Amino acid sequence: MIEHLHFYYCNDLHSNFDNWSNIVYYFKQKKAQHMYHGEQSWRVDIGDHVDRYHPIAEAFKGKANVELLNDAQLDFATIGNNEGITLEHDDLYHLYDNADFQVTCGNLTPINKQKPFWLNDSISFVTKHQLRVKLIGLTAPFRPFYQPLGWNVETPYDYLSRNMDQLKEDTDILILLSHLGLTDDQNIAEKYPEIDIIIGGHTHHLFKNGELINETLLTAAGKHGKYVGEIHIEWDHTQNKLAKKQAYAVETAYIDQDFTTVNTIQTMNEKAHDLLGKRIAFVEQRLEVDWFVQTPIIQQLTDKLKEWTKADISMLNAGLLLDHINQGHVTYGDVHRICPHPINPVTVQLRGIELLEVIRGAFDAALMKLELNGYGFRGKVIGKFVFSGIDIDTYMDQHGNSHVQNVYYNGEAMDTEAIFTLATADMFTFGKMFPEIARSTTKKFFLPEFLRDLLADSILSSYGKNSDSN
Repeated sequence: MIEHLHFYYCNDLHSNFDNWSNIVYYFKQKKAQHMYHGEQSWRVDIGDHVDRYHPIAEAFKGKANVELLNDAQLDFATIGNNEGITLEHDDLYHLYDNADFQVTCGNLTPINKQKPFWLNDSISFVTKHQLRVKLIGLTAPFRPFYQPLGWNVETPYDYLSRNMDQLKEDTDILILLSHLGLTDDQNIAEKYPEIDIIIGGHTHHLFKNGELINETLLTAAGKHGKYVGEIHIEWDHTQNKLAKKQAYAVETAYIDQDFTTVNTIQTMNEKAHDLLGKRIAFVEQRLEVDWFVQTPIIQQLTDKLKEWTKADISMLNAGLLLDHINQGHVTYGDVHRICPHPINPVTVQLRGIELLEVIRGAFDAALMKLELNGYGFRGKVIGKFVFSGIDIDTYMDQHGNSHVQNVYYNGEAMDTEAIFTLATADMFTFGKMFPEIARSTTKKFFLPEFLRDLLADSILSSYGKNSDSN
């Protein structure tokens, strides 16, 4: 006898709800179709469904996302880094309290506290024909972010090496829900052939037809709900072995919408607008934003960052602010609208000679025009860099580009051997934009505050005396 099992999944939605109603329609349609044929199916989320760039996720701290997953008749989920490190400890601890689905994330535990009741190391179930299936969830181990928020996170390799024997025990099919990224998925498939299927996410990769590494099937459905994934398994009970496994990714643009979900999202948007409508200040004239100009509002934010972190110098990019703030009352919703990024403040200690390289690099025209996608940045381009705590002399070349000539700290030329504390946005600790920052071993991340929290404080400090809080 052949038993057919079907899994449908989404990953890395990032609160981009444009295609969510299509995914829900597909989930429900396939569930009904398999029930009609007497087959079992399950629906899974691989993390980063929450992204606080969106007003719904911001206003409800992710709980509205869980409601949407409930409405989609989800069965299982794991935790992405956007759930894990962009929510305050209590918000994550209680995020899934009302979930109608089971959550697994084996490498995440709270510090000095019992695990929340919903958090499972793994999930086991038996099919109607007594096939034993086990799911294990693992999330990207961003320890410098998790620890200040009160969570321990273990590397996936440490966790799997310690637990693989137990995970495979009394299990016919072992499935990894991986919010680790493509490279780790490939490495795990090589190292742990006991894992039958890896449903992947985090790095937004797409496998339209799955990928086999040895006998492990890798799957992933891109990002932002543009695709929905499906996995089909055939188990041969006569030979007691997995006979066939296939994976596909289906483009959601050609799927109908679930109109109940469309209406739910509209209602949530309206409620989010009301929740974020608290007034924080009153501005007499519009606060201008320009990605390539040092405007007063980005300078005020850069000054606030230096003061708040107690750094010697601060540096931010004007592209962090996406839009103007019009004359009148300023609400937290306005602050969120113009600075939606889940980006935290960070300080690094650099020698003067390293800091000079960072400052020179900040004047690179190609970097300022870079259209960045990732590292928490939800804007369009990096934009002009703005500093606080230093004075910079520049000259202009024949192409109209500015270059650093001299840098002064406290009125004197910067000491190349002195140690300085630089405050900036945490996105510059990743990637290759500023190697001196990325390779620093003295990073201090400030959590749970986002840069927009400092922006709200900056606006309140500058204009709050005219605020009408009623």
